[in-house]
Amino acid sequence: MSKTTAALEAAVAEIKQLQAGVDGRPTARQRRDSDLVFCRLLKLLSPRFRHFIRQYGLGAHWDDAEQCCAIAVHRAIEAYDPEKAQFTTFVNWQIRGELQSLRFRVMTDQRPSAQKVSATTVSLHNVTSGPDGEEVSLEAMIEDEDALARTEASASDYLARAAAQCLIEEFVNKGRHAALEGLRRKQPKRELARALKAGGRAGLDEEAVEAIEARLTRDREILSARVFGELADYDAPEGSGLSREQVRQIGKRAAKVMAELAEVNPNFRVMADYGPTIASRRSRVEEPVGLLPGAASASGTRVVSISELEGIPGSHAPQQVGTRRNRLAA
Repeated sequence: MSKTTAALEAAVAEIKQLQAGVDGRPTARQRRDSDLVFCRLLKLLSPRFRHFIRQYGLGAHWDDAEQCCAIAVHRAIEAYDPEKAQFTTFVNWQIRGELQSLRFRVMTDQRPSAQKVSATTVSLHNVTSGPDGEEVSLEAMIEDEDALARTEASASDYLARAAAQCLIEEFVNKGRHAALEGLRRKQPKRELARALKAGGRAGLDEEAVEAIEARLTRDREILSARVFGELADYDAPEGSGLSREQVRQIGKRAAKVMAELAEVNPNFRVMADYGPTIASRRSRVEEPVGLLPGAASASGTRVVSISELEGIPGSHAPQQVGTRRNRLAA
């Protein structure tokens, strides 16, 4: 046994002993010592690394090849059995396998399938002439046709999410202001004057204020989860104690208030363009009913009721059919 082989065997045995530790859990010092021994082991194997890297033609990928050799040594230490073979022989096959795998990954023309069609590996960093005659790399000439669409979609999603979050915060602030004003109205005049003079929430019932904040926080979480798709429609968040109907009412009430805020606040004017205005919602009147569905009668005739027709056995003349004009004349 040569000196190198003996040194390799001793280093591997020491690493295995340090990695075992106490009850299979090495201490921090043992992990540090194991790393130092592993570095010494790599130094002993470095001439072998250089030989195999040149043999497999990976000189242009030297750093990657050295990393593969280090990985091979790690795997060899984990699977090494001193009763079956010496470590110097066992690690050689591990290094060969890792370098062969690397060569197939970075040099695709070395594969049997590529050799059949005479394929050649081309680096994207090779310099070539562009359409204008300038020297550019192949990597710079690659154009992503969907890059602009994805960028615009991502920017649109970001702006929409930010605007929706600001609108939810505006809704919460409005609800907080209305709730605090309601508390101030219930206070006696002296306490109210003292609270207004002190400013802020001074003089208000702390428990009532905390209840308001808890309710607003709950509503904010529900609205954010529904708007951003984190919560299905009318599903209550876990631990909220709300029913589906309560969640539906919260969403309906918030949607109405936020629609009005989007129309009144100039910061959300763009969002208001996607829905009916407040004036159009409030000015909706019921259209006059005609004889045909969806059509109004031009003469003002309105059917009140229709009874059985005359001339049919068991029937009598209609008694409640007439026009609005005839009824007024009568």
